[in-house]
Amino acid sequence: MADSDDEPITLSSHALSALQEFYGERDAHADKFEKLKAAAEEQHAGSQPLSMDAFTEDWNESQFWYSDETATLLAKQLLDGVREDEVIAVVSAPSVFVALKNLLNTDSTLPKPAKVYLLEHDQRFSVFPEFIFYDFQQPIKLPAHLKGSVDRIICDPPFLSEDCQTKAALTVRWMSRPSSGANSHSSPHPRLIVCTGERMETLVTKLYRSFGARTTTYEPRHARGLSNEFYCYANFECDAWRFRSEAQDKEG
Repeated sequence: MADSDDEPITLSSHALSALQEFYGERDAHADKFEKLKAAAEEQHAGSQPLSMDAFTEDWNESQFWYSDETATLLAKQLLDGVREDEVIAVVSAPSVFVALKNLLNTDSTLPKPAKVYLLEHDQRFSVFPEFIFYDFQQPIKLPAHLKGSVDRIICDPPFLSEDCQTKAALTVRWMSRPSSGANSHSSPHPRLIVCTGERMETLVTKLYRSFGARTTTYEPRHARGLSNEFYCYANFECDAWRFRSEAQDKEG
């Protein structure tokens, strides 16, 4: 064996710099995760509201957080009239989930649902005990206990494609508690909100026709703006919106 084989491996200055950068990013990521976890635990204890500022948007993951006003409004509609035996699922809308948790922790007058779940692809949100990993490409690869058990759902499919919208709708149908298995309600069951692009309107209203979902007059706003026009679809009317009429569509 040549003497050179026994010599320690040395890295070029460029390779060493890249390695140091890699470890630095890894440590920074781990540190940030621990801070997020601590913030989530603090918020869970009710001591401090959590802000979406702790979670940077990743546009490659098609992440566009709602404005605080929109997130809170949508969260309030999920809670309006909720019963203590009902389950809420938030699908790919973490800003609404955070607003929901803040409302439940800060307003003692609000009724508390039995469970709240966040179905989300971004593992950063695993700092919350309600987190369930969700990949729309595998729409029903979810815990078995969720099947037919959810009473109130908001869904914001991450991509404006027929494939993503269709698979997200399959998730919603799979989770929804059948009307026959639900308690008597004056409003439609399950209570459903879908937020997505205006150009998905024909497909969305078709996918959720069995739920009675229609285009509403409410247009969600995003914290950093969004070039695509966004619509809110739902199977109920409320103080925040009415069903959009064909006349309004023509005027718009």
